[in-house]
Amino acid sequence: MAFGLKKRGPSNFARAADGSMTLMEHIRELRNRLFRASLAILVGFGFGIWLAEPVRELLSKPYCELPQSLDPDTGKCNFVQLGVADVFLLNLKIGLWVGLIIAAPIWLYQLWAFIAPGLHRHERRYAYVFTALAAPLFAAGAVLAFFVTTKGLEFLLDISGDDIATTLEVTRYISFVTNLIMLFGVAFEFPLIVLMLNFVGLASAKRLLSWWRVAVFVFFAFSAVVTPTPDPFGMTALAICLCALYFAAVGVAFINDKRRGRGREVYAGIADDEVSPLDLSTEPVPAGGRIEASVPIGAPEPVVAPKPIERRYDDMT
Repeated sequence: MAFGLKKRGPSNFARAADGSMTLMEHIRELRNRLFRASLAILVGFGFGIWLAEPVRELLSKPYCELPQSLDPDTGKCNFVQLGVADVFLLNLKIGLWVGLIIAAPIWLYQLWAFIAPGLHRHERRYAYVFTALAAPLFAAGAVLAFFVTTKGLEFLLDISGDDIATTLEVTRYISFVTNLIMLFGVAFEFPLIVLMLNFVGLASAKRLLSWWRVAVFVFFAFSAVVTPTPDPFGMTALAICLCALYFAAVGVAFINDKRRGRGREVYAGIADDEVSPLDLSTEPVPAGGRIEASVPIGAPEPVVAPKPIERRYDDMT
């Protein structure tokens, strides 16, 4: 008894890459991937609600570790709740953020699987590298934000004085910490933009290095704006980290330029507005030789008259 194997056709990825999928098939694929991503986020949201209380306690540590936050009678960390449902809504918000983080591998894969067929192979390779670097950089920015929050709160509570009792409102405090983590994490992604400009050939490593003064000024100005505390510690810490990441990215750009042979072109060392050198030296022109007379052309031969057309055949036969 013979068994026939069913021949499998090209995958959806191959059909989307070669352009053989129709518009309705693309829309149907987008619908399926959005459904899978939403289902993963919903499951992650369930785990996030379960972890909301420990995460809220973790975010409260920078404030609760300060002596000004402790109740002198109970010794516990004090927060104020202005509305009846504020903590419940705050737990839902934290659960959503945690759910997005837990389900990130699934919904990021669904997003990547939809847009990857439209990219070239080297573009997909670059996307893998940048994605692998983006997560650790964002995590490093979040850790720095947590450290800056501790120092900033300590500075702000110390200048309030002993005659003033400070108790923070819980929703505003958690929003303050999460916004700071988001800002620091996004700021740490800036070196990826620098590397992208170099990898696509828009800016060489030498040009990026020549912008270091502007980059340092922009980093300190950005840090002064986004750091919510008025102390110079947080601003300086963020600016120094951004400068270090920028120079590290420029170093990687130098390695990439050397690997690709950039800078060894014919016009690599010439500025855009530089005039090309001209050779103005004069050389004597020797006298020309004698030109012989041309031979006269003979008379043309007579043209033979054409033969009569055979009338038995038309133009086609």
